[in-house]
Amino acid sequence: MELYNKYGKDELIEQLNQEEFKRITISFYRYVMIDEPSEMRDILYKEWNSLNVFGRIYIAREGINAQISVPEHHLEQFQQELYAHKEFRDVPFKIAVDDDGKSFYKLTIKIRKKIVADGLPDNEYDVTNVGKHLHAAEFHQYVGDENTVVIDMRNHYEYEIGHFKGAVNLDVDTFRDALPKAIEQYKDQKDKKFLLYCTGGIRCEKASAYMKHHGFEDVNQLLGGIIDYGNMVKQEGVESKYIGKNFVFDDRLGERITEDVISECHQCGKACDVHVNCENDACHILFIQCEKCKEKYAGCCSVECQEFNALPIEQQRKLRKGKEGKGMHKAYKKGRIRPKLQELNDDEKHSFENK
Repeated sequence: MELYNKYGKDELIEQLNQEEFKRITISFYRYVMIDEPSEMRDILYKEWNSLNVFGRIYIAREGINAQISVPEHHLEQFQQELYAHKEFRDVPFKIAVDDDGKSFYKLTIKIRKKIVADGLPDNEYDVTNVGKHLHAAEFHQYVGDENTVVIDMRNHYEYEIGHFKGAVNLDVDTFRDALPKAIEQYKDQKDKKFLLYCTGGIRCEKASAYMKHHGFEDVNQLLGGIIDYGNMVKQEGVESKYIGKNFVFDDRLGERITEDVISECHQCGKACDVHVNCENDACHILFIQCEKCKEKYAGCCSVECQEFNALPIEQQRKLRKGKEGKGMHKAYKKGRIRPKLQELNDDEKHSFENK
């Protein structure tokens, strides 16, 4: 049996769209010692491929981090087989809040040095000595308390489209930037109550351990992350203290928690919270784009990318090999807002639109 996908993207998406059964998008993680990550990877690939599971999974010696979609009729068998592995017994699942079953179109399991890159040497701190886990309802009660600091441990582009009211935005590009920034920003307030949250809880697991390692006393984290919180809000009918969308790392790029649109199109400034990737494969930058700008720029982030993408494919390939096609994604960092056109003068607008 081949332990990898051998079909092209277009073919796989077509097969997904033709499925007549429902898929459930779930995520889970666990910090646990895995002696042979490569061996575990192959075992799981065989088991999950036979159940038609799709998704993106990272395995390391420190554990597993998985975002997957499972055919509904295979969900019980999937759970039984997963729990049969002592490393993953009774691992809790996070069920997607806003799910159309099209989150993934293939199965990818990769070996990584760490399941969440923190940029720190191994054994720098004890990742198992974590803060207190708060269930969604408990976390909900603390949000807004004047004596509590709520920190969003996600990247800036995730915070931009949705976050808890009053939450601190660390304004970082990566999780490895978030850890030292949180420590530095609150180094003189270690006696305060801290609430940490992220998408599904995995980043907060490390962040809370890192903060405790640096002497913070009352560190708490949202168990199950925004995903579990969103489900709690829907099930219990309470007013959400999280506003907007929850960014997710699959083909959906977001699931709606509330109807609030708190971000703007990066090209025109219109209210919008739809993340897309630039249609120019030489760029493929992640940014927010409204429908009007999508039509105007043909799904691209700039006129430059739009013109490049309109070239014959052979010419594109040649240009990518030269200076003209390299570094196009450096126009701005992932998800960073460019200057809004209405704020620029005519000369600046011309320069901006031709970058």
